[in-house]
Amino acid sequence: MTSWTKEELAKIGNAEELDIASHRPDGTLRPFVTIWVVRADGDLYVRSVNGRSGTWFMRAVAAGEGRIRAGGVERDVAFEEAGSAVQAPVTDAYHENRYGPSIVGTVVSVESATTTLRLVPK
Repeated sequence: MTSWTKEELAKIGNAEELDIASHRPDGTLRPFVTIWVVRADGDLYVRSVNGRSGTWFMRAVAAGEGRIRAGGVERDVAFEEAGSAVQAPVTDAYHENRYGPSIVGTVVSVESATTTLRLVPK
């Protein structure tokens, strides 16, 4: 398995937003969607503000892989549902990297926390 370079982690982790696209069943990429990304414990994570019914989230889970771009980096990735053990560190990372409770509240709710996906480079 491939891993993130220190430079990639820094560039993507410091980006405020990330573009994410999942693969369609025929292997082509869906259109990119812009979402927030955070770095926690040396990994990169995203969450759905619309919970498990979020369109991009459902497609990412179904496809299992896609492409991201942020901070000048573009990579193919696997989408792995993160377990409950990382929900607190990811929530903390969202709080540290966003503008305040009214804005970050959309991705730190209990429902959104269950949509935590780890981005694994391919």
